[in-house]
Amino acid sequence: MASKNVLTFTDEGFDREVLNSELPVLVDFWAEWCGPCRMIAPTVEAIADAYAGRLKVGKLNVDENGATAMRYNIRGIPTLLLFKAGRVIDQRVGAVGRSELEKMIAPHLAAVAS
Repeated sequence: MASKNVLTFTDEGFDREVLNSELPVLVDFWAEWCGPCRMIAPTVEAIADAYAGRLKVGKLNVDENGATAMRYNIRGIPTLLLFKAGRVIDQRVGAVGRSELEKMIAPHLAAVAS
């Protein structure tokens, strides 16, 4: 079952949802036919659930949203881009594990208020 914390991004709403976000945003560029994309989907969902409220997480289907994929020069999938303040600040290409994703995003998250 898909996590309610994983958003669906499109060409049309990308600037509004990602670039103008106050939170850091992890974008998973993927496609239906991509085996490794399906492999990392549970990891992306786990990250979305674990960091809800501190990190926005979403998927962008490259077959349906080619303009955004071209804009960020996505050549292989899955590609995970981390955005903060409207800029790409980190990226991973390929089926990466949860610990690798956490290492990528942790330095960019605001501390949780006690």
